[in-house]
Amino acid sequence: MPEKVLMKGNEALAEAAIAAGCRHFFGYPITPQTEVAAHMSKRMPKIGGVYLQAESEIAAINMVLGASAAGVRSMTSSSSPGVSLKSEGLSYLAGSDLPAVIVNVQRAGPGLGGIQPSQADYWQATRASGHGDFKMLVFAPSTVQEMVDLVGIAFDLSDKYRMPAMILSDGLLGQMMEPVIMSDAKTDIPEKPWAVSGHKGKRKHNIVNSLYIEPKNLDAVVRERFVRYGKIQETEQRFENYLTDDAEIVLVAYGASARICRSAVDMARKEGIKAGLIRPITLWPYPSDAILSAAEKTKVFLCVEMSMGQMVDDVRLVVNGKKRVEFFGLTGGLVPTPAEVLAEVKKIKGGI
Repeated sequence: MPEKVLMKGNEALAEAAIAAGCRHFFGYPITPQTEVAAHMSKRMPKIGGVYLQAESEIAAINMVLGASAAGVRSMTSSSSPGVSLKSEGLSYLAGSDLPAVIVNVQRAGPGLGGIQPSQADYWQATRASGHGDFKMLVFAPSTVQEMVDLVGIAFDLSDKYRMPAMILSDGLLGQMMEPVIMSDAKTDIPEKPWAVSGHKGKRKHNIVNSLYIEPKNLDAVVRERFVRYGKIQETEQRFENYLTDDAEIVLVAYGASARICRSAVDMARKEGIKAGLIRPITLWPYPSDAILSAAEKTKVFLCVEMSMGQMVDDVRLVVNGKKRVEFFGLTGGLVPTPAEVLAEVKKIKGGI
């Protein structure tokens, strides 16, 4: 069995991408994700891979598009303002049915904001990652080990469904160090008969394209994608339940906030308050099944985020008025403490 290694989140994520078969990385430095690119710059030349620091975030995402079209696993990483610059390229990837992995190590905003952790890019990742009708797989790790594990899953599902996938991390997870186990399993990258990798006279020319002049043709292609998205919504929801079976108050949190909420739930239980936690691991597809199941038993939901409230919209949409949905969050790069979350739980308990 592989030994545990103490690694920083950003570096562990980069190493896991290499283990998953990524040999083409295109990026641009921005705090707090720069270690991802820095690690790739050291490792890629040693394993026959390609590392290229692009002249801009816009260039980097389009290099990813080109590499993906050629049939190789490719990745880029950035932080909030940089991901905004990538939005056009993300839409082109989706419109071309191309797989790729994009990492967002979130920082405070809007604008340049600050370099501290944030979760205020949830709407961008799940609703407005680019123009047009499309979806993107979105994964939310809460530990450095999970950052490692989810990268391989992101590449696999991105290839399976031919669509971009995002790892939505944050400055806290990216900069912390934890022991991790790197998988030593062999990565099986699927054949990609659609790739523009040269036909050698043995097949017809492949074309990667996102432009459809005839409206009916574009309508048909988009509708086919949404049939695929529907299957993903049914089969690829990922989440963790923690002490929800008898919980009167169910916290909902993802990523770094979920770590804090788990501690708050433990503290609440010690004080006789029946609290539990639902941790979405996929933000799209959103784990609505878990929320609906909890809504049958619990009295109140409390959504905790490092933002002014974004994922709470999805909780409210799923609950659809059946139960109360409260919100607690901090923004600007502030990170809530377990004691602050517990205080909110106690307020809610007093009003049940």
